[in-house]
Amino acid sequence: MKRVYLILSAVLLSLCTLNVAAAEKDQKAEPKNNIKLYGFIRNYFAFDSRESVSGTGDLFYYLPKDVKMNEDGSQDLNATSSFRFLALTSRLGVDVSGYSIDNVHFGAKIEADFYSGLSNSSNANAGTYFPGNTKISGTATMRLRQAFATVTWKELGYEQKNSVALKVGQAWHPMAADHPHLFSLEVGAPFGPFSRTPLVQMDANLGSNWVASAAAIWQMQYQSAGPIGGSALYMKYGKTPELYAALAYKSKGFLFRAGVDMVSIKPRVLGKSGDVTVKVSDRKTSVLGYVYTQYSHKNFAVKAKSTFGQGGEHMNLMSGYAKIGENSDGSWSYASLRNSSSWVSMSYGKKWQGVLFLGYVKNLGLAEAASGPLAKGDVYFCGNGFSNINQMYRINPQIIYNIGKMNVGLEYQFTNVHYGEYEGGNLNEYGLADKNLHWVGNHRINMMVKYNF
Repeated sequence: MKRVYLILSAVLLSLCTLNVAAAEKDQKAEPKNNIKLYGFIRNYFAFDSRESVSGTGDLFYYLPKDVKMNEDGSQDLNATSSFRFLALTSRLGVDVSGYSIDNVHFGAKIEADFYSGLSNSSNANAGTYFPGNTKISGTATMRLRQAFATVTWKELGYEQKNSVALKVGQAWHPMAADHPHLFSLEVGAPFGPFSRTPLVQMDANLGSNWVASAAAIWQMQYQSAGPIGGSALYMKYGKTPELYAALAYKSKGFLFRAGVDMVSIKPRVLGKSGDVTVKVSDRKTSVLGYVYTQYSHKNFAVKAKSTFGQGGEHMNLMSGYAKIGENSDGSWSYASLRNSSSWVSMSYGKKWQGVLFLGYVKNLGLAEAASGPLAKGDVYFCGNGFSNINQMYRINPQIIYNIGKMNVGLEYQFTNVHYGEYEGGNLNEYGLADKNLHWVGNHRINMMVKYNF
């Protein structure tokens, strides 16, 4: 009997050993997620010499406002300086990587900051006594910046040099993902596209040098203009996602990319035929192209981007479209404004880093002329700009001191806008204000203190 117990004990011990070995093998076979927490605490200190269009507590800068004379014509009310400093663009994010099945790799990102929640509800009469943006007070609350999942198929094709990556969720718009060397919050906008948006994006690495990209994009925070202002309803009822395609070439420190973006929306679903409310077939389609290039060598880097085409107001470009006619069935006809927006930035140094940014925008008017002058209200322009803009430019030098995980930066930014006057409240048949053209500029001095973790 004792021998039997010994044999049974040996068998049970062997089974336990085999189970432990199998569990360890399964544990090794099952990959684990690598979770990386990142973020920064960031403070901006900003002075403006003039009332301007700006958001996010006046830290995201667009352009100076046009001349606004008082009742007796003795003072320009917009020639007023201001100052502020805030930490509400501090950020927190999580990157997830490391999980794979065979040659399929999975990842994810979620990122937020704390800028939202500012309002002017505490003083409804602020606009009576102050000329500028009064939405600069309140408690900053968290808002979603990015949240997406990725699936990447690696080692594909001949010599296993190809790969395909799929991104699904909210991320940078592919036309806005390439940023200049700037620490300011707007990173070059409105001289280049700026948008984070829901999308499904595919990037295919074709060997070592070529990348083909395509995306279907929706609208959420950054929206098309229209009869009710900026809204995602135009795309919702248009039932057509924004479509994007691009091809890139990369080699060592050089990258060149060219792409095209198409947006097709319905500015209205309901209209009037006589006195009867009817469903209408309104639709406006625009196409926008761009080129981007960058080169780096040791401590020197240069980047440049240029967009040309129709619309783009949903990416903060100074453009839009116009209603140019009414039809007998209650529908309206539209034409897109054409816009050329370009920037170049150069950076040199590592511990002490010098940056120079130059940007230029030109409003080229409607692609199709209207039958006569256009009412100001019939031109649907970017909500962060004005339809009487003819052209604008920006000169922006910066110096940054990098101390390990701490960055301290100082910039001078001069933005100059060529405004025209509305003639009797109207624009010409090409949607341009071309009378009494005059320049209006703003001097901004901005300092940043940032700790990265």
